[in-house]
Amino acid sequence: MPPPTVPDRPRRPDPPETGPVEPVEPAAPAGAAEPTGRPGPADGREPRRNRPAGEFPAGDRRVPRPRPGRPERSGRAPLAVAAAVAAGWAALLGYLPVAVVLGVARFAEGSGEVVGAARLGLAGWLLGHGVPLQTEAGPFGLPPLALAMLAAWRLNRAGVHVSRAVRVRDRPTLGRALAVAVAVGIGYGVLGGLAALLLGGAGPTVDPVRAAVTLAGFGTLAALVGAVRASGVLVVVARRTPLVFRDGLRTGVVAALLLLGAGAGVAGLAVATGGGEAGDMIGAYRTGVLGQAGITLVSLGYAPNAAVWAASYLLGPGFAVGTDTVVRTSEVSIGALPAVPLLAGLPQGPLGGVGGVVLAVPVLAGMAAGWLLARRRMRSAAERNVPPPGWAALLGAAAVGGPVAGVVLGAAAFLSGGPLGGGRLAEVGPAYWQVAAGATVVVLVGTLIGAAATRAVARD
Repeated sequence: MPPPTVPDRPRRPDPPETGPVEPVEPAAPAGAAEPTGRPGPADGREPRRNRPAGEFPAGDRRVPRPRPGRPERSGRAPLAVAAAVAAGWAALLGYLPVAVVLGVARFAEGSGEVVGAARLGLAGWLLGHGVPLQTEAGPFGLPPLALAMLAAWRLNRAGVHVSRAVRVRDRPTLGRALAVAVAVGIGYGVLGGLAALLLGGAGPTVDPVRAAVTLAGFGTLAALVGAVRASGVLVVVARRTPLVFRDGLRTGVVAALLLLGAGAGVAGLAVATGGGEAGDMIGAYRTGVLGQAGITLVSLGYAPNAAVWAASYLLGPGFAVGTDTVVRTSEVSIGALPAVPLLAGLPQGPLGGVGGVVLAVPVLAGMAAGWLLARRRMRSAAERNVPPPGWAALLGAAAVGGPVAGVVLGAAAFLSGGPLGGGRLAEVGPAYWQVAAGATVVVLVGTLIGAAATRAVARD
């Protein structure tokens, strides 16, 4: 049987020879980006203006428009929610260290009650914000400035976080930054009032209204600093402020910080010199290692207070450790003191001899601030290839630094004092108005000398 016949495959005809063949542009694959130009009616594609909103081919970088009836997401958190969360977190981080330290001291004494330790922590937390406690011995209103600094730092960060959450930087205005600070302050004040109510009537008590108002003001001021920094309002305000005032503000703050640093050094040296007496005071409590560690940590909470008092001592006004007492370089009049380790470094008499050299420290701090002012201004002028600052602008900024330093140190002196009960210990700390006046005069003289000397040497 013959095999089946396979039909031949038809042959494709050759293309006609009509010259060079033009390349044909391949068709775009599905999902490719369309040309950027507007399509015309001859290319056979649908114009973009006829596409439904929100439908674009893959790869198109344009943001699709929201469809009708669907709300647009702004990405901003509600101010009230963000402020409540930030204020609560700041309060918790400020409360926990106090509760742990005071709880350790309480357990070391044998009073191992968790509820009692928690209440004592609330009392210490409120005291750190300047809220006085009512005790059986009288009002206790000496705030530990270390705790106040911790609370201010956390509230500063709260202002930063809330400003970012509500996007204040999109429209940086002082009003929006103030709204953030007020919202954080209100939330913080509510927590302060609740803490005062939780204290109840047993042990130290606090007025809830005063606690709420004090913590609201504290929280608003601290959060405002963070809000103006995070939102860019500080830059806007700085650009509208005269240069002389800006330089004077910076110089005064630097001089005040230098004085506080010198005070911290003097206080630390005094406590180290009387370390034996301080150790005896701690050992007299007989609370064991944990209790003594708790007492030491409580004393460290008052270390910034001691730095402010030492700065007041260097400036001349000194400070008091009770009614009708005074501790200054020219006079020391004190009576019986409580067994507090920090008080072991108090001087026993007037300062004389070689020790009188420390009286020049405030003037030297002012001169250092004036030197930094002149050096910064001249370096800025050299970088911009402009003439160095004139005498009027330089000395004007140095003169502004004196009152600024007086305000800063006066506020620190005001916050560092308070009663330690009724009776003779009702007045503890420096007189803030005397510290403000003394710092203004001393820093003013020092900054003028430092700035003028630096300018004259550079000119020669």
